[in-house]
Amino acid sequence: MSPVVDDRAAGPRRHLGTATALVVTLGMTITTDILKTAPTVAQGVGESYFYAVWLLGGVLSVIGALCFAELAAAFPDAGGDYHFLRLAYGPYAGFVYAWSRFSVLHTGWIALTAFLFADHLASLLHWPAAAEGGCAAAIVIALVATNLAGMRMGLLTQTVLVALVALGFVAIIGAAWWSEPAPASTVAESSPSFAGWSSAMIYVLLALGGWGDAATLSAEARDGRRGLLIALVGSIVLMLAIYLAVNWAFVRGLGFDGLAASEAPAVELLTQVFGKSGGLLIVIVVGVTAVSSINAVLIAGPRVTFAAARDVPALGRLGTWNEDRGVPAFALLAIGAVSLLLIAFGSYADDGFNAMVEYMTPVYWFFMSLSGLSLIVLRRRFPQVERPFAVPFYPWLPLLFLALCIAMFCSSVVYVGWGALLGLGISLIGALVLALLQLRRSRRPRASSSGVST
Repeated sequence: MSPVVDDRAAGPRRHLGTATALVVTLGMTITTDILKTAPTVAQGVGESYFYAVWLLGGVLSVIGALCFAELAAAFPDAGGDYHFLRLAYGPYAGFVYAWSRFSVLHTGWIALTAFLFADHLASLLHWPAAAEGGCAAAIVIALVATNLAGMRMGLLTQTVLVALVALGFVAIIGAAWWSEPAPASTVAESSPSFAGWSSAMIYVLLALGGWGDAATLSAEARDGRRGLLIALVGSIVLMLAIYLAVNWAFVRGLGFDGLAASEAPAVELLTQVFGKSGGLLIVIVVGVTAVSSINAVLIAGPRVTFAAARDVPALGRLGTWNEDRGVPAFALLAIGAVSLLLIAFGSYADDGFNAMVEYMTPVYWFFMSLSGLSLIVLRRRFPQVERPFAVPFYPWLPLLFLALCIAMFCSSVVYVGWGALLGLGISLIGALVLALLQLRRSRRPRASSSGVST
Protein backbone atom coordinates (compact mmCIF):
# COMPACT_ATOMS: atom_id res chain seq x y z
CA MET A 1 0.00 0.00 0.00
CA SER A 2 1.30 3.45 -0.90
CA PRO A 3 1.92 5.83 1.97
CA VAL A 4 -0.81 8.36 2.75
CA VAL A 5 0.13 11.88 1.78
CA ASP A 6 -1.65 14.24 4.12
CA ASP A 7 -0.20 17.73 4.38
CA ARG A 8 -1.16 21.31 3.69
CA ALA A 9 0.59 21.28 0.31
CA ALA A 10 -1.63 18.48 -0.98
CA GLY A 11 -4.81 19.24 -2.86
CA PRO A 12 -7.37 17.98 -5.35
CA ARG A 13 -6.37 16.69 -8.81
CA ARG A 14 -8.24 17.10 -12.09
CA HIS A 15 -9.70 13.62 -12.36
CA LEU A 16 -13.47 14.14 -12.80
CA GLY A 17 -14.95 13.55 -16.22
CA THR A 18 -17.83 15.75 -17.35
CA ALA A 19 -20.38 12.93 -17.04
CA THR A 20 -19.29 12.21 -13.46
CA ALA A 21 -19.47 15.91 -12.57
CA LEU A 22 -22.98 16.01 -14.05
CA VAL A 23 -24.11 13.01 -11.97
CA VAL A 24 -22.69 14.49 -8.76
CA THR A 25 -24.29 17.87 -9.47
CA LEU A 26 -27.62 16.21 -10.22
CA GLY A 27 -27.36 14.46 -6.87
CA MET A 28 -26.80 17.86 -5.22
CA THR A 29 -29.93 19.30 -6.82
CA ILE A 30 -32.61 16.65 -7.25
CA THR A 31 -34.49 16.09 -4.01
CA THR A 32 -37.92 15.13 -2.74
CA ASP A 33 -38.81 18.82 -2.27
CA ILE A 34 -41.00 18.51 -5.37
CA LEU A 35 -43.23 16.05 -3.48
CA LYS A 36 -43.86 18.67 -0.77
CA THR A 37 -43.77 21.91 -2.75
CA ALA A 38 -46.07 21.04 -5.68
CA PRO A 39 -49.32 21.57 -3.69
CA THR A 40 -48.08 24.90 -2.28
CA VAL A 41 -47.11 26.12 -5.76
CA ALA A 42 -50.52 25.03 -7.09
CA GLN A 43 -52.28 27.00 -4.35
CA GLY A 44 -50.14 30.08 -5.04
CA VAL A 45 -50.59 30.55 -8.80
CA GLY A 46 -53.51 28.39 -9.89
CA GLU A 47 -53.79 26.06 -12.85
CA SER A 48 -53.21 28.62 -15.62
CA TYR A 49 -49.75 29.58 -14.39
CA PHE A 50 -48.74 26.33 -12.69
CA TYR A 51 -46.27 25.10 -15.30
CA ALA A 52 -45.17 28.64 -16.17
CA VAL A 53 -43.88 29.32 -12.66
CA TRP A 54 -41.77 26.15 -12.78
CA LEU A 55 -40.37 27.15 -16.18
CA LEU A 56 -39.61 30.64 -14.86
CA GLY A 57 -37.80 29.15 -11.87
CA GLY A 58 -35.80 26.95 -14.22
CA VAL A 59 -34.78 29.89 -16.42
CA LEU A 60 -33.69 31.94 -13.38
CA SER A 61 -31.73 28.97 -12.05
CA VAL A 62 -29.95 28.57 -15.40
CA ILE A 63 -28.98 32.27 -15.27
CA GLY A 64 -27.47 31.69 -11.83
CA ALA A 65 -25.69 28.59 -13.11
CA LEU A 66 -24.16 30.59 -15.97
CA CYS A 67 -22.77 33.06 -13.43
CA PHE A 68 -21.27 30.25 -11.35
CA ALA A 69 -19.87 28.57 -14.48
CA GLU A 70 -17.91 31.73 -15.36
CA LEU A 71 -16.58 32.06 -11.81
CA ALA A 72 -15.64 28.36 -11.60
CA ALA A 73 -13.84 28.38 -14.95
CA ALA A 74 -11.91 31.58 -14.20
CA PHE A 75 -11.10 30.86 -10.53
CA PRO A 76 -11.15 27.06 -10.05
CA ASP A 77 -10.79 26.05 -6.42
CA ALA A 78 -12.10 23.37 -4.06
CA GLY A 79 -13.72 26.13 -2.01
CA GLY A 80 -16.18 27.07 -4.75
CA ASP A 81 -18.03 30.24 -3.79
CA TYR A 82 -15.82 30.56 -0.68
CA HIS A 83 -12.93 31.27 -3.05
CA PHE A 84 -15.00 33.71 -5.14
CA LEU A 85 -16.12 35.66 -2.06
CA ARG A 86 -12.60 35.73 -0.62
CA LEU A 87 -11.22 37.16 -3.84
CA ALA A 88 -14.05 39.67 -4.19
CA TYR A 89 -14.49 40.93 -0.63
CA GLY A 90 -11.46 39.78 1.36
CA PRO A 91 -10.61 37.01 3.84
CA TYR A 92 -13.28 37.93 6.40
CA ALA A 93 -16.15 37.63 3.92
CA GLY A 94 -14.78 34.34 2.62
CA PHE A 95 -14.29 32.90 6.08
CA VAL A 96 -17.75 33.97 7.29
CA TYR A 97 -19.21 32.23 4.24
CA ALA A 98 -17.21 29.05 4.91
CA TRP A 99 -18.21 29.21 8.56
CA SER A 100 -21.89 29.54 7.56
CA ARG A 101 -21.56 26.49 5.32
CA PHE A 102 -19.86 24.58 8.09
CA SER A 103 -22.21 25.60 10.91
CA VAL A 104 -25.51 26.32 9.11
CA LEU A 105 -25.96 25.46 5.44
CA HIS A 106 -24.20 22.18 4.65
CA THR A 107 -24.56 20.70 8.11
CA GLY A 108 -28.11 22.03 8.46
CA TRP A 109 -29.10 20.48 5.12
CA ILE A 110 -27.56 17.15 6.12
CA ALA A 111 -29.50 17.20 9.40
CA LEU A 112 -32.73 18.30 7.68
CA THR A 113 -32.52 15.57 5.05
CA ALA A 114 -31.53 12.95 7.61
CA PHE A 115 -34.71 13.80 9.54
CA LEU A 116 -36.70 13.43 6.31
CA PHE A 117 -35.17 9.99 5.74
CA ALA A 118 -35.76 8.96 9.37
CA ASP A 119 -39.36 10.18 9.30
CA HIS A 120 -40.24 8.05 6.28
CA LEU A 121 -38.31 5.02 7.50
CA ALA A 122 -40.05 5.25 10.88
CA SER A 123 -43.44 5.36 9.18
CA LEU A 124 -42.52 2.30 7.11
CA LEU A 125 -41.25 0.27 10.09
CA HIS A 126 -43.73 1.74 12.60
CA TRP A 127 -40.98 3.03 14.85
CA PRO A 128 -41.81 5.52 17.62
CA ALA A 129 -41.07 9.20 16.95
CA ALA A 130 -38.35 9.10 19.61
CA ALA A 131 -36.30 6.77 17.38
CA GLU A 132 -36.10 9.24 14.49
CA GLY A 133 -33.11 11.15 15.90
CA GLY A 134 -31.07 7.97 16.27
CA CYS A 135 -32.02 6.84 12.77
CA ALA A 136 -31.03 10.23 11.32
CA ALA A 137 -27.67 10.06 13.11
CA ALA A 138 -27.04 6.50 11.90
CA ILE A 139 -27.44 7.36 8.20
CA VAL A 140 -25.07 10.33 8.54
CA ILE A 141 -22.43 8.17 10.25
CA ALA A 142 -22.76 5.50 7.54
CA LEU A 143 -22.35 7.99 4.69
CA VAL A 144 -19.41 9.75 6.34
CA ALA A 145 -17.71 6.36 6.62
CA THR A 146 -18.47 5.63 2.95
CA ASN A 147 -16.88 8.89 1.80
CA LEU A 148 -13.89 8.41 4.10
CA ALA A 149 -13.21 5.19 2.17
CA GLY A 150 -12.22 7.38 -0.77
CA MET A 151 -13.47 9.63 -3.55
CA ARG A 152 -14.14 6.69 -5.87
CA MET A 153 -16.41 5.03 -3.31
CA GLY A 154 -18.28 8.29 -2.72
CA LEU A 155 -18.76 8.86 -6.45
CA LEU A 156 -19.85 5.26 -7.07
CA THR A 157 -22.37 5.52 -4.24
CA GLN A 158 -23.66 8.80 -5.69
CA THR A 159 -24.07 7.35 -9.18
CA VAL A 160 -26.08 4.38 -7.90
CA LEU A 161 -28.26 6.60 -5.72
CA VAL A 162 -29.03 9.06 -8.53
CA ALA A 163 -30.03 6.15 -10.79
CA LEU A 164 -32.39 4.82 -8.10
CA VAL A 165 -33.87 8.30 -7.59
CA ALA A 166 -34.54 8.60 -11.32
CA LEU A 167 -36.28 5.20 -11.32
CA GLY A 168 -38.45 6.34 -8.42
CA PHE A 169 -39.62 9.44 -10.28
CA VAL A 170 -40.22 7.33 -13.40
CA ALA A 171 -42.52 5.15 -11.27
CA ILE A 172 -44.58 8.21 -10.28
CA ILE A 173 -44.84 9.37 -13.89
CA GLY A 174 -45.69 5.86 -15.09
CA ALA A 175 -48.43 5.50 -12.48
CA ALA A 176 -50.15 8.61 -13.82
CA TRP A 177 -49.66 7.51 -17.43
CA TRP A 178 -51.45 4.20 -16.88
CA SER A 179 -54.18 5.58 -14.62
CA GLU A 180 -57.45 7.14 -15.68
CA PRO A 181 -57.13 10.94 -15.82
CA ALA A 182 -58.87 12.82 -13.03
CA PRO A 183 -61.84 15.07 -13.92
CA ALA A 184 -60.94 18.57 -15.07
CA SER A 185 -61.29 21.43 -12.61
CA THR A 186 -64.67 23.18 -12.65
CA VAL A 187 -63.78 25.99 -10.24
CA ALA A 188 -63.57 29.48 -11.75
CA GLU A 189 -59.99 30.70 -11.49
CA SER A 190 -58.85 34.22 -10.62
CA SER A 191 -55.49 35.77 -11.42
CA PRO A 192 -52.85 34.95 -8.80
CA SER A 193 -51.86 37.71 -6.39
CA PHE A 194 -48.34 39.04 -5.94
CA ALA A 195 -48.16 37.19 -2.62
CA GLY A 196 -49.20 33.99 -4.40
CA TRP A 197 -46.51 34.40 -7.06
CA SER A 198 -43.91 35.23 -4.41
CA SER A 199 -44.78 32.22 -2.27
CA ALA A 200 -44.80 29.90 -5.28
CA MET A 201 -41.42 31.17 -6.48
CA ILE A 202 -39.84 30.63 -3.05
CA TYR A 203 -40.88 26.98 -3.11
CA VAL A 204 -39.97 26.46 -6.78
CA LEU A 205 -36.46 27.82 -6.24
CA LEU A 206 -36.15 25.73 -3.08
CA ALA A 207 -36.91 22.61 -5.11
CA LEU A 208 -34.51 23.66 -7.89
CA GLY A 209 -31.68 24.75 -5.56
CA GLY A 210 -28.37 23.17 -4.66
CA TRP A 211 -26.57 23.53 -7.99
CA GLY A 212 -24.14 26.16 -6.65
CA ASP A 213 -22.27 23.48 -4.71
CA ALA A 214 -20.97 22.13 -8.02
CA ALA A 215 -18.41 24.96 -7.97
CA THR A 216 -16.52 22.99 -5.30
CA LEU A 217 -15.65 20.48 -8.05
CA SER A 218 -14.04 23.13 -10.27
CA ALA A 219 -10.49 22.17 -9.29
CA GLU A 220 -11.20 18.48 -10.02
CA ALA A 221 -13.00 18.71 -13.38
CA ARG A 222 -10.76 17.47 -16.21
CA ASP A 223 -12.42 19.81 -18.70
CA GLY A 224 -11.82 23.14 -17.00
CA ARG A 225 -13.34 25.04 -19.92
CA ARG A 226 -16.72 23.35 -20.31
CA GLY A 227 -17.00 20.64 -17.66
CA LEU A 228 -18.64 22.68 -14.92
CA LEU A 229 -20.80 24.60 -17.42
CA ILE A 230 -22.25 21.33 -18.72
CA ALA A 231 -22.65 19.94 -15.19
CA LEU A 232 -24.40 23.06 -13.87
CA VAL A 233 -26.73 23.81 -16.76
CA GLY A 234 -27.27 20.14 -17.63
CA SER A 235 -28.30 19.22 -14.09
CA ILE A 236 -30.86 22.05 -13.95
CA VAL A 237 -32.33 21.16 -17.36
CA LEU A 238 -32.60 17.47 -16.45
CA MET A 239 -34.05 18.25 -13.03
CA LEU A 240 -36.58 20.71 -14.47
CA ALA A 241 -37.69 18.14 -17.07
CA ILE A 242 -38.20 15.55 -14.32
CA TYR A 243 -40.07 17.99 -12.09
CA LEU A 244 -42.36 19.13 -14.91
CA ALA A 245 -43.15 15.50 -15.71
CA VAL A 246 -43.85 14.74 -12.03
CA ASN A 247 -46.15 17.78 -11.80
CA TRP A 248 -47.96 16.60 -14.92
CA ALA A 249 -48.37 13.20 -13.26
CA PHE A 250 -49.89 14.78 -10.15
CA VAL A 251 -52.34 16.86 -12.19
CA ARG A 252 -53.33 13.93 -14.41
CA GLY A 253 -53.77 11.47 -11.56
CA LEU A 254 -55.27 13.71 -8.86
CA GLY A 255 -56.68 16.62 -10.82
CA PHE A 256 -55.44 20.15 -10.22
CA ASP A 257 -57.85 20.75 -7.35
CA GLY A 258 -56.83 17.43 -5.81
CA LEU A 259 -53.15 18.36 -6.07
CA ALA A 260 -53.70 21.77 -4.48
CA ALA A 261 -55.59 20.17 -1.58
CA SER A 262 -53.17 17.28 -1.06
CA GLU A 263 -50.60 17.06 1.71
CA ALA A 264 -48.81 14.09 0.14
CA PRO A 265 -49.64 13.94 -3.60
CA ALA A 266 -47.15 11.19 -4.44
CA VAL A 267 -48.52 8.93 -1.71
CA GLU A 268 -52.10 9.57 -2.85
CA LEU A 269 -51.29 8.94 -6.51
CA LEU A 270 -49.32 5.72 -6.03
CA THR A 271 -51.78 4.38 -3.45
CA GLN A 272 -54.61 5.14 -5.86
CA VAL A 273 -52.89 3.17 -8.64
CA PHE A 274 -51.03 0.40 -6.77
CA GLY A 275 -52.84 0.17 -3.44
CA LYS A 276 -50.84 -0.21 -0.23
CA SER A 277 -47.72 -1.20 -2.14
CA GLY A 278 -47.78 2.26 -3.74
CA GLY A 279 -47.39 3.88 -0.34
CA LEU A 280 -44.43 1.59 0.36
CA LEU A 281 -42.85 2.54 -2.98
CA ILE A 282 -42.99 6.28 -2.27
CA VAL A 283 -41.44 5.79 1.16
CA ILE A 284 -38.54 3.99 -0.56
CA VAL A 285 -38.24 6.77 -3.18
CA VAL A 286 -38.12 9.47 -0.50
CA GLY A 287 -35.59 7.51 1.53
CA VAL A 288 -33.22 6.89 -1.39
CA THR A 289 -33.48 10.52 -2.55
CA ALA A 290 -32.69 11.76 0.95
CA VAL A 291 -29.63 9.52 1.18
CA SER A 292 -28.47 10.71 -2.27
CA SER A 293 -28.79 14.34 -1.21
CA ILE A 294 -26.84 13.79 2.03
CA ASN A 295 -24.08 11.98 0.16
CA ALA A 296 -23.80 14.82 -2.38
CA VAL A 297 -23.41 17.40 0.39
CA LEU A 298 -20.77 15.21 2.06
CA ILE A 299 -18.84 15.39 -1.22
CA ALA A 300 -19.14 19.20 -1.59
CA GLY A 301 -19.27 20.47 1.99
CA PRO A 302 -15.88 19.28 3.25
CA ARG A 303 -14.19 20.89 0.24
CA VAL A 304 -15.35 24.34 1.36
CA THR A 305 -14.16 23.68 4.92
CA PHE A 306 -10.83 22.37 3.60
CA ALA A 307 -10.31 25.44 1.39
CA ALA A 308 -11.03 27.88 4.23
CA ALA A 309 -8.81 26.01 6.70
CA ARG A 310 -6.04 25.82 4.09
CA ASP A 311 -5.98 29.64 4.07
CA VAL A 312 -6.03 29.86 7.89
CA PRO A 313 -3.07 27.81 9.17
CA ALA A 314 -4.35 28.01 12.76
CA LEU A 315 -7.09 25.54 11.77
CA GLY A 316 -4.45 22.86 11.38
CA ARG A 317 -5.54 19.51 10.00
CA LEU A 318 -8.88 20.79 8.72
CA GLY A 319 -6.82 22.31 5.90
CA THR A 320 -5.18 19.04 4.84
CA TRP A 321 -6.05 16.83 1.88
CA ASN A 322 -5.65 13.05 1.94
CA GLU A 323 -4.21 12.39 -1.52
CA ASP A 324 -4.36 8.62 -1.13
CA ARG A 325 -8.14 8.72 -0.70
CA GLY A 326 -8.78 11.89 -2.70
CA VAL A 327 -10.81 13.55 0.07
CA PRO A 328 -10.29 16.21 2.77
CA ALA A 329 -10.65 13.60 5.51
CA PHE A 330 -10.48 15.81 8.62
CA ALA A 331 -12.90 18.35 7.14
CA LEU A 332 -15.26 15.48 6.30
CA LEU A 333 -15.14 14.24 9.89
CA ALA A 334 -15.78 17.76 11.19
CA ILE A 335 -18.81 18.22 8.89
CA GLY A 336 -20.19 14.90 10.11
CA ALA A 337 -19.69 15.83 13.76
CA VAL A 338 -21.50 19.19 13.46
CA SER A 339 -24.33 17.51 11.53
CA LEU A 340 -24.77 15.08 14.41
CA LEU A 341 -24.93 17.99 16.87
CA LEU A 342 -27.66 19.63 14.78
CA ILE A 343 -29.56 16.34 14.66
CA ALA A 344 -29.39 16.25 18.45
CA PHE A 345 -30.72 19.85 18.51
CA GLY A 346 -33.50 19.03 16.03
CA SER A 347 -34.52 15.97 18.05
CA TYR A 348 -35.70 18.29 20.82
CA ALA A 349 -37.64 20.59 18.47
CA ASP A 350 -41.34 20.04 17.76
CA ASP A 351 -40.58 19.60 14.06
CA GLY A 352 -36.94 18.88 13.26
CA PHE A 353 -37.46 19.35 9.50
CA ASN A 354 -39.02 22.84 9.74
CA ALA A 355 -36.52 23.85 12.42
CA MET A 356 -33.68 23.17 9.98
CA VAL A 357 -35.46 25.02 7.11
CA GLU A 358 -35.86 28.17 9.20
CA TYR A 359 -32.26 27.86 10.38
CA MET A 360 -30.85 27.74 6.84
CA THR A 361 -32.98 29.66 4.33
CA PRO A 362 -32.13 33.35 5.05
CA VAL A 363 -28.42 32.51 5.29
CA TYR A 364 -28.51 30.68 1.95
CA TRP A 365 -30.01 33.62 0.04
CA PHE A 366 -27.80 36.19 1.78
CA PHE A 367 -24.64 34.50 0.53
CA MET A 368 -26.11 33.73 -2.89
CA SER A 369 -26.62 37.50 -3.24
CA LEU A 370 -22.96 38.10 -2.44
CA SER A 371 -21.90 35.37 -4.88
CA GLY A 372 -23.97 36.93 -7.66
CA LEU A 373 -22.41 40.34 -7.03
CA SER A 374 -18.91 38.82 -6.87
CA LEU A 375 -18.97 38.08 -10.60
CA ILE A 376 -19.21 41.81 -11.36
CA VAL A 377 -16.61 42.68 -8.70
CA LEU A 378 -14.12 40.11 -9.99
CA ARG A 379 -14.53 41.18 -13.62
CA ARG A 380 -13.48 44.67 -12.56
CA ARG A 381 -10.76 43.56 -10.12
CA PHE A 382 -9.13 40.88 -12.30
CA PRO A 383 -9.81 41.87 -15.93
CA GLN A 384 -6.58 40.14 -17.02
CA VAL A 385 -7.68 36.67 -15.83
CA GLU A 386 -8.62 34.34 -18.69
CA ARG A 387 -12.30 33.44 -18.66
CA PRO A 388 -12.82 30.20 -20.63
CA PHE A 389 -16.55 30.86 -20.33
CA ALA A 390 -18.16 34.29 -19.98
CA VAL A 391 -21.78 34.99 -19.07
CA PRO A 392 -23.65 36.28 -22.13
CA PHE A 393 -25.46 39.63 -22.01
CA TYR A 394 -23.18 40.91 -19.25
CA PRO A 395 -23.97 42.72 -16.95
CA TRP A 396 -27.73 42.28 -17.35
CA LEU A 397 -27.95 38.55 -16.56
CA PRO A 398 -25.76 38.82 -13.41
CA LEU A 399 -27.79 41.84 -12.26
CA LEU A 400 -31.02 39.91 -12.81
CA PHE A 401 -29.67 37.00 -10.77
CA LEU A 402 -28.53 39.40 -8.02
CA ALA A 403 -31.99 41.02 -7.89
CA LEU A 404 -33.59 37.57 -7.60
CA CYS A 405 -31.31 36.58 -4.72
CA ILE A 406 -32.00 39.82 -2.82
CA ALA A 407 -35.75 39.35 -3.30
CA MET A 408 -35.57 35.77 -2.05
CA PHE A 409 -33.50 36.84 0.97
CA CYS A 410 -36.06 39.49 1.92
CA SER A 411 -38.95 37.06 1.42
CA SER A 412 -37.26 34.39 3.53
CA VAL A 413 -36.60 36.84 6.39
CA VAL A 414 -40.27 37.89 6.33
CA TYR A 415 -41.36 34.23 6.25
CA VAL A 416 -39.06 33.05 9.05
CA GLY A 417 -39.34 36.19 11.18
CA TRP A 418 -37.20 36.46 14.29
CA GLY A 419 -35.99 32.91 13.72
CA ALA A 420 -33.85 34.26 10.86
CA LEU A 421 -31.57 35.87 13.45
CA LEU A 422 -30.41 32.46 14.69
CA GLY A 423 -28.82 31.28 11.45
CA LEU A 424 -27.58 34.76 10.50
CA GLY A 425 -26.16 35.33 13.98
CA ILE A 426 -24.29 32.02 14.00
CA SER A 427 -22.90 32.87 10.55
CA LEU A 428 -21.59 36.23 11.75
CA ILE A 429 -19.83 34.50 14.64
CA GLY A 430 -17.44 33.36 11.92
CA ALA A 431 -15.94 36.87 11.80
CA LEU A 432 -15.23 36.68 15.53
CA VAL A 433 -13.72 33.21 15.15
CA LEU A 434 -11.35 34.42 12.41
CA ALA A 435 -10.34 37.48 14.47
CA LEU A 436 -9.51 35.26 17.45
CA LEU A 437 -7.52 32.85 15.27
CA GLN A 438 -5.53 35.71 13.77
CA LEU A 439 -4.92 37.22 17.22
CA ARG A 440 -3.69 33.86 18.48
CA ARG A 441 -1.37 33.49 15.49
CA SER A 442 -0.01 37.04 15.84
CA ARG A 443 1.23 36.18 19.32
CA ARG A 444 3.33 33.33 17.90
CA PRO A 445 6.56 33.66 15.89
CA ARG A 446 5.72 34.65 12.32
CA ALA A 447 5.56 31.87 9.73
CA SER A 448 4.94 32.01 6.04
CA SER A 449 1.26 32.12 5.23
CA SER A 450 -0.65 31.26 2.11
CA GLY A 451 -2.04 34.08 0.05
CA VAL A 452 -4.96 34.31 -2.31
CA SER A 453 -4.24 32.97 -5.74
CA THR A 454 -6.24 33.62 -8.80
